[in-house]
Amino acid sequence: QVQLVESGGDLVQPGESLRLSCAASGRILSVSQLGWYRQAPGKERELVAIITSGGVTNYATFVTGRFTISRDNAKKTVSLQMNSLKPEDTAVYYCNAVIATSTPVEYANYWGQGTQVTVSS
Repeated sequence: QVQLVESGGDLVQPGESLRLSCAASGRILSVSQLGWYRQAPGKERELVAIITSGGVTNYATFVTGRFTISRDNAKKTVSLQMNSLKPEDTAVYYCNAVIATSTPVEYANYWGQGTQVTVSS
């Protein structure tokens, strides 16, 4: 099976930075798109950023210029550098990965357990 393990969530003050990381492990044949989503209390889960296997990135408008997503294909990890954090960034952040585990190649969607990011003074 595939496991996604996130780390890096914390309590920080407005304007500070955090770096989230997510590592994929298990029977992995191929990793396609990787991404980060978040869910604030009482709200639906929303896209934060995604990165394709070729390194093409896409960001939600509310994080453009503040967050940077990156990946290490050899280590099967994806990171999210978050700068200039705001109280409205407070949420549980989830790692998402599109992974193939066997041949014939068929990709499936996997989620991490989530990591809490709290931005408060």
